[in-house]
Amino acid sequence: METKKKKVLIIDDEISFTQMVKINLEETNKYEVRTLNDPLQAVTVARSFHPDIILLDVIMPTMDGGDVAYQIKGEQDISTIPVVFLTAVVKEEETGSGEGVIGGHSFLAKPVSVGKLVECIEKHVK
Repeated sequence: METKKKKVLIIDDEISFTQMVKINLEETNKYEVRTLNDPLQAVTVARSFHPDIILLDVIMPTMDGGDVAYQIKGEQDISTIPVVFLTAVVKEEETGSGEGVIGGHSFLAKPVSVGKLVECIEKHVK
């Protein structure tokens, strides 16, 4: 029996980054990945796709990742979806283990390896 793929939503204004992550995660055959490059649509897309986890950029031109996370956590039907920030602002060396916390949410430093992403997703999605 085929196991159900975990659904991952990647929200980042860099189209090349979201496409690369999507391809790499889907190659593992463990994930169904949707990408979003406009953070203003985050709540709508999260509602319709209902991902198991959201990977969210912190710094975006139209809306900051912290505001997006706050909006998601304020919506009853999607508030329990784990949100993990992806950021180039903090380097992996600064986090020690490679995963830290910003505003109560885990974060990974960019650039991030597929292995680290998979490890993070598996940790947050039971």
